[in-house]
Amino acid sequence: MIQRRAFVASALVAALAVPAGLVAAQEKRASPHETVKATIDGGTVSITYGRPSMKGRKIFGGLVPYGQVWRTGADEATVLETDKALMFGPLHVNPGKISLFSLVTEKGWTLVLNKQTGQWGTDYAQAQDLGRVPMRVETLKTPVEQFTISIEQGPSGKGGVLVMQWETTKASVVFGTM
Repeated sequence: MIQRRAFVASALVAALAVPAGLVAAQEKRASPHETVKATIDGGTVSITYGRPSMKGRKIFGGLVPYGQVWRTGADEATVLETDKALMFGPLHVNPGKISLFSLVTEKGWTLVLNKQTGQWGTDYAQAQDLGRVPMRVETLKTPVEQFTISIEQGPSGKGGVLVMQWETTKASVVFGTM
């Protein structure tokens, strides 16, 4: 009887400790995390990412160095999940999960689609790249304080547009479904 009570008490403590640990980990992060979702051509596309803020810092060419692959957010690698096959330019993305990285230069942005998921954002392995596609870059008149990713409907009503905004930069890439 005493062993049973001890077991139940231990199980209860363990059950409460796991969610508390997850909450503590989230509270230690300097950047909040978000998942954005959209229905594109009948399929669900979601992106989970960390949302760092400018906090008075120079972002591109500063916090995000030019010419180096960036985690595209904060903390863990940014993850795109889809239940429908997608096409980013010539790149075919199967249903499932991939990581998104970015290569930012003074002349433009490149979206890096990477097959490895679950890694810390700075643990980038180029050998795992599915491929890279150029992004359209625009200068914003009003700065965006917190890094933001959105998924929008494509301009023709088909496919979608992946949009990233931070500081005074908006980078986007059109994608289709298969």
